[in-house]
Amino acid sequence: MSNINQEICDFITKKWLFPWLNEGKSQSSFAVSHNIDESTVRKIKSKNGYRIPVETLNKICEAKNLKLSEFFAMVGV
Repeated sequence: MSNINQEICDFITKKWLFPWLNEGKSQSSFAVSHNIDESTVRKIKSKNGYRIPVETLNKICEAKNLKLSEFFAMVGV
């Protein structure tokens, strides 16, 4: 069985956070831009796993102008 939380966090990290950081922007600015705490960003990119709350995922999706259903389609879960 796959770990859905890890898949979601890996997607956010690889597709959105790393490109953000590669543009020279900070992890803190990612958090502010996506209406979440910086500590949440650290948890998302952690390899220890993070059970991302739907509310947090929704905030990130709202910042990306995505519906949750669109996000899940992108992730493939």
